[in-house]
Amino acid sequence: MNDVGELKKYVVAHAEAQGIPAARYREVLGRIHHDEDGAAGSWTREWAATGERLERDGALLDALRCYSMARFPFVDGPARRDALDRSVGTFDRWRRDRAGIERVDVDLPGGRVRCWASGLSTTDRKPLVLFVGGTISTKEQWAPNLRLARRLGLTMLVTEMPGVGENTLRYDAGSWRMLPAVLDAVADRADVARTYVVAVSFSGHLALRAAADDPRLRGAVTAGAPVREFFTDPVWFGALPRITVDTLAHLTGTPAAGLPALFARDWALDPETLAALDIPICCTVATRDEIIPPGDVALLREHVRDLHDNEFDDEHGSPRHVAENRLWVVESLLRLQGGRGPQRAMIGLLRRGLRLRRRATTHDEPPKVM
Repeated sequence: MNDVGELKKYVVAHAEAQGIPAARYREVLGRIHHDEDGAAGSWTREWAATGERLERDGALLDALRCYSMARFPFVDGPARRDALDRSVGTFDRWRRDRAGIERVDVDLPGGRVRCWASGLSTTDRKPLVLFVGGTISTKEQWAPNLRLARRLGLTMLVTEMPGVGENTLRYDAGSWRMLPAVLDAVADRADVARTYVVAVSFSGHLALRAAADDPRLRGAVTAGAPVREFFTDPVWFGALPRITVDTLAHLTGTPAAGLPALFARDWALDPETLAALDIPICCTVATRDEIIPPGDVALLREHVRDLHDNEFDDEHGSPRHVAENRLWVVESLLRLQGGRGPQRAMIGLLRRGLRLRRRATTHDEPPKVM
């Protein structure tokens, strides 16, 4: 059972990132008083009830976002399992009315990686964008981005970190190998030799490690990725929010008290690995990140040859800068592909306009995000 106060504190930015209206999530949060599995007034029941109403009204994407919030932060009982199943099922209904979005399952020795893809073709193989969420982000939350693939002339595939959503792999030091395996699975239907990874939070660590080993990864866009000190500094780890620690314990199958010792073995990226990366890395940096230590950002800046960073005065996930960050991701993807100067310049102009408007406006303290 989770601390409901902490759930409310950390979920707001995730709701905003998915486009859930503030009036809706505030109304739902106001009905929540505990986290007993599926009971009235509980986290899962109130979010799921809103999802059910929206689903009856035919608002399928809005419904699946609420089901995703009902599952937040991870499946720990029947109610959250049902919420995850509803989220996946609702997205499946939505995508069946939209041509070109299909399911891809990748079976590996340790489990199954499930993905949604757009633009796969055996006769017209396009460069691939692989989108991987963080420790609590299911693929269904990001799958509407698949519609962007056609406009950018790309194939896109969205999936989850090990242990998240439908991904049945265990999160461990070798989890980065999942990414090359996914490329292998679609190599006959996408130009995987030109793959660009958008990897949020902890999946950014997987992307950096995979890029050091697999030359098919030609660029990465990350945000709030742990690199080295997160895994090696027990003092920093000891100050992490409980919800972050509990989620990592769930994904790794390791008691919370054993995580520092686990992470100290083989998880950290060394300077030589980072220096060997010969591809562009675009990363969003939050100067007040409470999850990722500043030393990890410094390590990237010191050792990655072709680093493009986008810095916000914000907390982990940059919750006050959702719209600006979306434009940064698209701008970065265009940068990684090379060319498309006018299109990239227009998006950059829009992003800078948002930044100027934000600086001219007074903001409340940002909601937290993990």
